[in-house]
Amino acid sequence: MPIQSKNIYSSLYVVLAALLLGVLAGFSGLTFFHHLATALSTVFIKLLQLISIPIIFLAIISTIISMGTISRFKRLGSAVFKYTVLTTLLAASIALIVFLVIDPVDHTQTLHQELATSDSDHKGYLATILGMIPNNIVAAFAENNVIGIAFVAFLFGIVTLHLPEENKTVLHHLFSSLFQLLLKVASYIIYFLPVAIFSFTTLIIEETRTNDSQLDKILLFLACVLIANFIQAIVVLPLLLKAKGIPVLSTLRSVMPALVMAFFSRSSSATLPMTLDCFNQHNPQAKSVASFSLPLCTVINMNGCAAFILIAVLFVSISNGIEFSLLHMLAWIVFATLAAIGNASVPMGCYFLATAFLLAMGVDTTLMGQILMVYVIIDMVETALNVWSDCVVTTVVSKEMVGVE
Repeated sequence: MPIQSKNIYSSLYVVLAALLLGVLAGFSGLTFFHHLATALSTVFIKLLQLISIPIIFLAIISTIISMGTISRFKRLGSAVFKYTVLTTLLAASIALIVFLVIDPVDHTQTLHQELATSDSDHKGYLATILGMIPNNIVAAFAENNVIGIAFVAFLFGIVTLHLPEENKTVLHHLFSSLFQLLLKVASYIIYFLPVAIFSFTTLIIEETRTNDSQLDKILLFLACVLIANFIQAIVVLPLLLKAKGIPVLSTLRSVMPALVMAFFSRSSSATLPMTLDCFNQHNPQAKSVASFSLPLCTVINMNGCAAFILIAVLFVSISNGIEFSLLHMLAWIVFATLAAIGNASVPMGCYFLATAFLLAMGVDTTLMGQILMVYVIIDMVETALNVWSDCVVTTVVSKEMVGVE
């Protein structure tokens, strides 16, 4: 059976010791600790990446098949998508409000430039959208095309529901068994989480320590992103749980190991095995919903990414003298939401998306280089927010599905 998540966190001292050792190693500046942390964190992330993509594929396809009917699939899928869009739109809206209130741009030093767009930019967007649909299953896995893999899983799963019962049963046993195999592998990998925390902390401290000379230039930008994320995490999402009659603190405690893993790994997909394990252990009645909702949310539910894209685009654009009307800013809520939903759940995915938007608009992206120096902090917080939102959406949908069926 899967390991108990509480075994890893049976003593708070284990986590605190790993964090403290990582801080000391990071500030020591010793090459030995840098190489050790790099090696350990690389191995840990590679092991999680090894199983995270197949888990997404197998979780989606096995869960769709287990639903038995198209009608049940439609109910569950529409519920997940509804709350994904709702929470992401709220995250982008809050980000805009925070940006307008704090107003991080120094208007006395803004540069002025013309917006430039070209047909090639629009063709680039079209090519990106078409590229989400793979023409080679092996290549989709080899290239870590998360959206493409999810598309294939949905296609195979839905078609399987129309096969004769004997074929459907065989495929269900096959994919479900493979899914359980990967969850078992994940349960052993998670045993080494304290070692990973030490490694990640060491590298994070090193990175921020060596780049602190220019942090003052973007402190207000950093504040905007973090405040928007914290409002979403501790106000909006808990209110959604309360509105559905779900206890907030117990829900948070049950998924805390996954949130810690998300914070340090900076990857929603790499955290997926632990997130599934948390639901299997603490919320077994939601297991069937979680095995479908969590992989899907990992692909499309990016609250933190929506906030970062909106604030980064407005911050860099306005700093370069580009003016936005209130209507244009409101439109960016939609753009940021759509971009976040299409974002792959990998480290720095939001950063590259925001940069792509700016390049397509013809905006000088020099400021994005300065943002990069503190992006590690932003990425950690927004990944934890993304996973917390995934858990909230899954918990809410699970309760709704119980009421329907």
